[in-house]
Amino acid sequence: MTDISVTSVSSKGQVVIPVELRGDLREGDRLIVIRNKEQIILKKASAFRKHLAEDLAFARRTEEAWKEYDKGRFKSMSADEFLGELKKA
Repeated sequence: MTDISVTSVSSKGQVVIPVELRGDLREGDRLIVIRNKEQIILKKASAFRKHLAEDLAFARRTEEAWKEYDKGRFKSMSADEFLGELKKA
């Protein structure tokens, strides 16, 4: 299941990753920041090359989904239905 939390950006551009989402992140870990229009993706630098193709494919699929949403081409579904659709992809 996808975890979601809310945070904010400081006047210096700093973002706090909520404790419940940090997982195995430790002080000093380097992160790659990817910006794709309305998305900001954080990825551990140590795992970046290993999963780069997968991450880029995910970013492309998400961008296409936003385009469809902006055109009004979307359907309403429950969280469980949505997660089931994600597993099919």
